[in-house]
Amino acid sequence: MAEEKLTTRAEDFSEWYNQLVLRSDLADYSPVRGCMVVKPYGWTLWENMTAALDKEFKATGHTNAAFPMLIPLSFFEKEKEHVEGFAPELAVVTHGGGEELEEKLVVRPTSETIIGHMYAKWIKSWRDLPILINQWGSVLRWELRTKLFLRTAEFYWQEGHTAHATAEEAKEEMFRILDIYADFAINEAAVPVFKGTKSESERFAGAQITTSIEGMMQDKKALQSATSHYFGTNFAKAFEIQFVDQNNTLQFAETTSWGLSTRMIGAIIMTHGDDQGLVLPPRLAPIQAVIVPIFKKDDEKVKVMEVADRIFKELKAAGIRVKMDDRDNVSSGFKFNDWEMRGVPVRVEIGPKDVEKNSVALARRDKPGKEGKVFVQQEGLATTINNLLVEIQAALLQRATKFRDANIHEPKDYDDLKQIVTDGWAFSYWCESRECEAKVKEDTKATTRNIPFNQPTEEGTCIVCGKPSKRKVYFAKAY
Repeated sequence: MAEEKLTTRAEDFSEWYNQLVLRSDLADYSPVRGCMVVKPYGWTLWENMTAALDKEFKATGHTNAAFPMLIPLSFFEKEKEHVEGFAPELAVVTHGGGEELEEKLVVRPTSETIIGHMYAKWIKSWRDLPILINQWGSVLRWELRTKLFLRTAEFYWQEGHTAHATAEEAKEEMFRILDIYADFAINEAAVPVFKGTKSESERFAGAQITTSIEGMMQDKKALQSATSHYFGTNFAKAFEIQFVDQNNTLQFAETTSWGLSTRMIGAIIMTHGDDQGLVLPPRLAPIQAVIVPIFKKDDEKVKVMEVADRIFKELKAAGIRVKMDDRDNVSSGFKFNDWEMRGVPVRVEIGPKDVEKNSVALARRDKPGKEGKVFVQQEGLATTINNLLVEIQAALLQRATKFRDANIHEPKDYDDLKQIVTDGWAFSYWCESRECEAKVKEDTKATTRNIPFNQPTEEGTCIVCGKPSKRKVYFAKAY
């Protein structure tokens, strides 16, 4: 299967993506529409992502817990904006054990409601605050249009939910988490992102402030890669999360929530992949180096495998995630194509001549063909490969950043904006009115992505209506 040519990105980016997810062994379609089966290779990638994030969450004082998947439907009716935002996506359980349920239950689309209910029980005094809890799990949203990893009915994620004594603390938490997400995207996934605030119409249902990280994919569409929300006292009032403060006064808690999902796998695929397959950032790749022994005769096999086994042990001992491809039913060429499809950062080729010369051939996945192949000595190979992995990680980020920046333009006028967003992002002043935002969406199908924190010092005029404007925003078509 891996020998079949992928549809190229230029031919049909969407079809290239769909084929690549299946052929690289990341995931498969489930018999339930809109759901996916994450295969071992895809799940290992997700595990590497969760390990990196979990470490950061715990370092900033968060602890993990688990809340139920089934939530009373009545909970969603307590916070008006929240229920309006999620109503079309709810999956409702009406029967259990062969009988109709007295109260309908919702398969969780997100956990603000059930966690709000529990926090109301647990929080009584200012001494109980802050509560910093994260949950790893899956949620279900009845999506109409689905795409593996990017938008599925059930998807895997983490959702953090915190409660604080003051608005300042809650907002500080929101920004702290956004920084963790941006750091993860840039330094682990090699996906350059912008941090910023969502517009009022793009906010999460029930939030007072929504912040996001936004990345540009190779088709120049934007992908919202993670969000961090400040709710103020909205949920606290709906679920009666109250505490007695130091002045013995009853107050409502200030809450936040934040999440990053398997959608980030989609971001990695679409930021780095090429027409040969996946290109995975070394820091997250399930397999960082694959050893391909090459031989034709039995006497060659003995010599080559002896060296390959020794090198395998050396790389493993050095902490490199290494795989030995000793399959005897496929050709070396098939193996090369197969591991290129799977995006393994470094391929180690060992043949009879390499054994004689005490060398190996190293092929970089980010530079296909002769450009990415070097011959190096076996001595100190673990150090050589570790250095190469660092180099590849940096090269992927640099390439993606260069591509992104080359495709962001500042429009001269509204007609120019309409042209720019057909094949790129526009960065322009905007008066922050819903009317101008809606006009851009209606005319171009582009939306505001976020209002970045880094803003010019001078004021300007709205690209749509010409009124005075203090801040610039990114407009782009998005997933």
